Amino acid sequence: MTGADVLDDSLVRSLRTEIADELSAAVRRMTEDGERLDGDDEEMLARQLIAQRLEQLASDAIASGRPVLSQDEENLLTRSVFDRLFHLGRLQPLLDDETIQNVVANGYDRVFIEYAGGLKVEGPPVAESDEELVEQLREIGRRYGLSEREFNPGRPQLNLQLPDGSRLFAVAWVCDRPSVSIRRHRFMKLDLADLIGLGAIDEGLASFLAAAVRSRQQIIVAGATGAGKTTMLRALASEIPSSERIVTIETELELGLDRFADVHPDCVALEAREANVEGAGEVTAADLVRMSLRMNPDRVIVGEVRGDEIVPMLNAMSQGNDGSMCTVHADSSGTVFNKMALYAMQSPERLPLEATCQLAAAAVDLVVFIAKTGSGRWVSSVRQVVGVDGSKVVTNELFRPGPDGRAVPGVPVPHDLADVLAAHGWDPSLHDRPEGWWR
Repeated sequence: MTGADVLDDSLVRSLRTEIADELSAAVRRMTEDGERLDGDDEEMLARQLIAQRLEQLASDAIASGRPVLSQDEENLLTRSVFDRLFHLGRLQPLLDDETIQNVVANGYDRVFIEYAGGLKVEGPPVAESDEELVEQLREIGRRYGLSEREFNPGRPQLNLQLPDGSRLFAVAWVCDRPSVSIRRHRFMKLDLADLIGLGAIDEGLASFLAAAVRSRQQIIVAGATGAGKTTMLRALASEIPSSERIVTIETELELGLDRFADVHPDCVALEAREANVEGAGEVTAADLVRMSLRMNPDRVIVGEVRGDEIVPMLNAMSQGNDGSMCTVHADSSGTVFNKMALYAMQSPERLPLEATCQLAAAAVDLVVFIAKTGSGRWVSSVRQVVGVDGSKVVTNELFRPGPDGRAVPGVPVPHDLADVLAAHGWDPSLHDRPEGWWR
């Protein structure tokens, strides 16, 4: 049960307004006196002001003969006011619930919650009105992300990463009511062993993929929206030696490799930036790819290739940054390069199909495809790029969909690739295939 279900929201809103005014005045006075407050100082001051206000409420209640708030009610009131000052307001309790996977709101009061097991239920209102929801989203846009995100009729969408790694997307002024979607990333820190536990891969494929990363194969992870491409990319990245320097590039931060210094101590996360209201200051993913090459990376990882960054990305992958990885939306492993060719033809370079295929064949070694079905998500296909034939990239399907859709060994792994992978820890005996399949 959330605070919105058991607490008078008018009291929360009233206290939030009072504390915000007092906090602003206190911060202004301290600044004028030469004191500097960081975020933690401001939050501590807010907690002190809330505590003082609760003491006053208790005194007023006793003086008038009204019942005072219980300790649980005071704790809930404190958290609710604090969430509206510094966190996500009435959305925050939903994000604090680890069992919740996705939250969508079609207006302030049409809220739907999807739990990790797949159960979908209606949730409590996340604001008092659509107008309050929009203002709350504007505050979120100001507070989170590497740069301030505007949310107004001129910028009708808001797309950013929340502190816990969740992805928030909101849209308004192009629909009847503001709409919010929050997608939880429940597996921020994970490795290939975790994917085995989730049923996405088996031990044999995990050994193959781990060796592919360690041997610096260039890998594209493909699949539909929500298939788990980012999750797979994180798991693959766990096999990158900690001594290597990684630069990640994303339109919106999602990978979070830089959050775990124990696994990736030398990692820089770059995020694209939209232009401001004057049309200046835009930094595209393609710009970031070019920047990354001047940052002395051992590997460049692009969270999602979906536009004109495809050409600089392929150039980067074919010019010495071995072991780079990215994700691409596709409906099968066999159509990945068609999708990339479409992106390249729409890029400023306007690469023709044949040139794109030649560039892709020179840049990419393996394609890992994740199938998304009603009963789960798993790797169903792994292709090796072996060359180019005119306007077609030639591939071998080393792992193909088995009877249940999961990847099983397909065509034999070529000698040269098998030797490289074996030298980096691949254990062919883990595959359910007779000896010689990999030769």
